[in-house]
Amino acid sequence: MDVDPLDLICPKRYGENGQPHDLLARLRQNSPVHWCEPDGYQNFWAVTRHADIIEVSTQPELFSSEAGNITVLSDQQVADQAKGGSIVANMRTIISMDPPDHRLYRKVASGFFTPRGISQLEQIVNDSAKALFDSLGDEGECDFVDVVAQRHPLRVLATILGIDRNDEERLLVLTQQLLAGDDPDYQRDAGSRYEATQEVGMEFYAMFDRIVKDRRANPSQDLASMLAHAHLPTGEPLGEIEMFGYYLIVFVAGHDTTRNGLSGALEAFLAYPDQLQRLRENPEMAKDAVEEVVRWSAPVNYMKRTALADATVAGQPVKEGDFLVLFYASGNRDEAVFARPHDFDIGRSPNRHLGFGWAEHYCLGAHLARATTQALVSQLAERVIELEPAGPVVRTESNLVVGAKRLPVRYKLRPAA
Repeated sequence: MDVDPLDLICPKRYGENGQPHDLLARLRQNSPVHWCEPDGYQNFWAVTRHADIIEVSTQPELFSSEAGNITVLSDQQVADQAKGGSIVANMRTIISMDPPDHRLYRKVASGFFTPRGISQLEQIVNDSAKALFDSLGDEGECDFVDVVAQRHPLRVLATILGIDRNDEERLLVLTQQLLAGDDPDYQRDAGSRYEATQEVGMEFYAMFDRIVKDRRANPSQDLASMLAHAHLPTGEPLGEIEMFGYYLIVFVAGHDTTRNGLSGALEAFLAYPDQLQRLRENPEMAKDAVEEVVRWSAPVNYMKRTALADATVAGQPVKEGDFLVLFYASGNRDEAVFARPHDFDIGRSPNRHLGFGWAEHYCLGAHLARATTQALVSQLAERVIELEPAGPVVRTESNLVVGAKRLPVRYKLRPAA
């Protein structure tokens, strides 16, 4: 099958074209585990079917998150790793651990992210969504990403992590520089990408270190205090590298994925206005709408695994040391699982999407992401009278966490009840 693998992994092409859904559909049908040798990047197997993604995800003892990084690296990033890696790369995070460590470290904060734990944050989440819509006025134009989508999860996550409001803007910039460092609009001015990542990592570390010291002296009920005083289930204190890794992954992963899910929600409702009207008439469908938003937009495009031994996936022999890239965006539109997979349908049931991952690495913050997204989706349904594009969508040059970086809209809102 003739495939340009850069269409699957080049950040610039994601900025130009968005997710390559047509190509992914052809791969699912003709070469569901496809060998790719993209110029300038690591070679990998593209795993595109829902069932095969689940098969790989449920075998962490064979397909490792820890052995070879969770992202496809460019040749320059491989060279940077040879220098010893950046401070960010050396922070241990649960997203890049295998069992048994993964299960031990996940338990450190899992209680905070249960549905019961998240219910205690509902007021914060709902107040944030309402305040953002109130700030828009009755009618006008705005960049939805800048004014709403990135501000809402920023406020929620800053609250639970003890980040001062005065630091929120700086934290937003650092997050963009880390996760979308290939995008010219977000690149840090530094001598090299390696130096930029080092500088970003040091600033993250300094900010989180301040918070940890404060929470150790003045504990409260937030996640920041829980992590500052955390112990593993074995009784050992949470190590410093792992503690700062927790802060990093909760904020950076939690913010950008939710931001792009929220911008994806607006794109979906713009493309399918009948579904917004359906939600207005049936507000109890908000939870189902959130699941469809995550399926349809797939903000986390992929995760990478490394084969620890020779194996077979969907009949395709895979060698020890090979990388497998699990394209969640493809699994979420697999025709074998979803009827009319390219349509946005808030009543879709069942909806076994892969937007929060699967098995061992199912997103720790999924309940918080759902609550944050539902609050905003509900505001859209309650408040929007008229909504239309006010300019072209501009997408982030990123292959990992994908979505709009500018989404201009024209709107008319009803006042809050």
